[in-house]
Amino acid sequence: MSDEKTDPRPEDQAGHAAADAQGPDPAAQASAELEALVAENSDMRDRLLRTMAEMENVRRRTEREKADTARYAISNFARDVLTVGDNLRRTIEHVPADAAAQDPALKSFLDGVELTERELLNVLERHGVTRIDPVGQRFDPNCHQAMYEVPNPDVPEGTVVDVMQAGYVIGDRCLRPALVAVAKGGAKQAPTSQPGDGPPKAANDDFPDGAPQGRREPPRGEPPLGGHPGRGPHNKH
Repeated sequence: MSDEKTDPRPEDQAGHAAADAQGPDPAAQASAELEALVAENSDMRDRLLRTMAEMENVRRRTEREKADTARYAISNFARDVLTVGDNLRRTIEHVPADAAAQDPALKSFLDGVELTERELLNVLERHGVTRIDPVGQRFDPNCHQAMYEVPNPDVPEGTVVDVMQAGYVIGDRCLRPALVAVAKGGAKQAPTSQPGDGPPKAANDDFPDGAPQGRREPPRGEPPLGGHPGRGPHNKH
C-alpha cells in the first residue's frame, strides 16, 4: 500500500510534463514586455520631437509674420505719400535757377520747398522707405520700369542712363519701380535699300516666294487688292 502512494503514476508524470511545457516562460514574457515598452518609448519620443519641431516652426513663422507686418504695414500709406514728394520735386525742377537767383522771394519759396522735400524723405527713411537712384546701374526688372531705349555705345547695354520718376523701396521690397531710360549699346545698322525696292514685306507666311504684296497676282475669282499697299490678304474688307 505504501509503495502505491509514493510512486507516481505514468499518467501523472505525463500530465506534469505537459503542464510545464504549456506554462509561460517568465524570462520570455519579461523580454517581450521590455521590447514593447522600448518600442512605445521610441514612438512617444519621435512624436515629442516632431511636435517640438512643429512648434518651433510655428514660432519662427509667427515672428517673421509679425516683423513683416510691422515693416510693411505702411506700404499703402507710403505709396500714396510718394505723390506728394513727386509734386515737390516737379516744383523744384520747374523753377529756373537764374530766376530764383534774381528774385529773393522766389528763392525763399524754392528753399522752403526743398526743405519740405528733405524732411519728407527723412520721415520716409525713418519708417524704412528709401529713395533709389539707379542712374549708371544695370537695369533690374524687379525695381525698374523701362520707358524707352537710348542708343549709347559708351555704356554697356542695359545700363540705366536717365530717370523720369524716382523709385522707392521699403525694406527689401520694391514699393514703386523707377521709370528709367535704358542704354541700347549703340544703334543697330539699318539694312541698305536698293533702288526700285518696293514697300517692306508683310510679316506673315502668305508670301512664301518673298514677293512684295503689291506684286501679288490675285487668284481667279478674287478681285484685285486695289490701291491699299498696307492691306493684307486677310483684310480685304
